[in-house]
Formats: sequence, C-alpha cells, structure tokens
Amino acid sequence: MVMIDERVRRASRRRGAVGWWWIALSAVAIAVLAPLPYLTDSLRGLAEGHDQIAANYVPRPSWAQVAFYVHIGCGGLALLLSPAQFAARLRARAPRVHRVCGRVAMGCMVLAGSAGLVLAPMNLAGAVGTAGFGTLGALWIGFAVAAYRAIRRGDVASHRRWAVRAFALTYAAVMLRLWLVLLVPLHEVVAGLDEDAAFDRAYLIVPFLCWVPNLLVAEVMLRRRRSGRETHGAGGHGRPPVT
Repeated sequence: MVMIDERVRRASRRRGAVGWWWIALSAVAIAVLAPLPYLTDSLRGLAEGHDQIAANYVPRPSWAQVAFYVHIGCGGLALLLSPAQFAARLRARAPRVHRVCGRVAMGCMVLAGSAGLVLAPMNLAGAVGTAGFGTLGALWIGFAVAAYRAIRRGDVASHRRWAVRAFALTYAAVMLRLWLVLLVPLHEVVAGLDEDAAFDRAYLIVPFLCWVPNLLVAEVMLRRRRSGRETHGAGGHGRPPVT
C-alpha cells in the first residue's frame, strides 16, 4: 500500500510539473508575442491590416490610447515575470531577485489593472465586456495589493495564496487568445460566419471566460494544497507541501 501511494504521489508530481511548464512557457510566449505588433507598428497601421482591437482604439482620444499601451505593456511584463516567482529554487538561492521581480510584477499588475478599468467601457463586447473586463481589472488590482500587504506584514502563506490568485488573473491574457483561437473557427464552421463576424461573436464570450475558470482552478489548487499540508502535518499520507 505504501508503494502504491508513493507511485501515485510521483505520478501526481509529474503531471503537476508538466502542467506548470505548459503554463510558464505559454505565459512567456504570449508576454513576448502579444505586445510585439503594437510596439512595432502604429494602431492605424494595424487597423489597416484588419486588427479589430487596434481599429477600436484608432478613433479614441490620446489618453485612451496611452491607457491601452500601459495595459498591454505592463500586463505583458507581469505575465513575463510571474512564472519565475513561483520557482522555489529562485526564492531560496536569490531571494533579493525574487523580491525585486515580485515588486515589479505586482506594480505592473496594478497599472495594467487600472488601465483595464479605464478601457473596459470601450471594449468590443459592449456591456458584457465592460462587466467582465472591469471585474477582472478590479480583482487584479485587489489581489496584487493583498499579496504585497501580506508579505509586508510577514505572512508568507497568505502572500503566496494571493500571488497565485493574482497570477490566475494575469494568465487571462493567455486564455483570452486560446479561447479566441478555438471559438473563432468554431463560429465560422457551425454558424457559417465570416472571420470578422466570427471574431465579434467569439469576443462576446471571452470577457468572463478568459479569467473565471482560471480563478476557480486556482482556488481548487489552493484548497487541495492546504488540505494536503494539514493531512501530511497530522502524520497521514497526504501529498507533501509544494512551494
């Protein structure tokens, strides 16, 4: 029985490692690739190339365009830095790097979330988008601030929980694009829509879909981790702590 339990734990760790590497690599890829077109071309140029998001901001006032660039720039940097913050070896070997990168990432989340709140009423999905992206922005700011306040008062466990939640929202940038990759062709095939119409229809769904499942998964993981630690600490055969 002990050998079976050990095999189960090892298999679980392997699945967890594979899943985490996928999350980390996809986060880095989107963090680098998603902002790149907006940094190498103008909004007008991208709009002429049928980029609907860029086209949405071309007629907007300059302050809205600045907010858009703050959102994609700071959001991309937060997405780029966040995966490394969960690496236990980095925290142990280079705690100063962990602290500095963590502060930068949290600051970027607050700035990107604030810009997201400004931009939410201008999104392409109307009232649904305003509610979805607006709630995302507010929670993103709140979770980042909660993580920072927890570590400032020395509550490491609480800090890690809030950091996981904040990253779940940061990862919405990845899931938004993955959902669009899935939903746009689906609408083209099932509903017989052209690409632009299929994008518009798919974009009505993603304002909540890109982040609510992420947060639910994060909460399940946190509950399982806490339960496993309590069982392990009580002398049972629960999964050992993962940090």
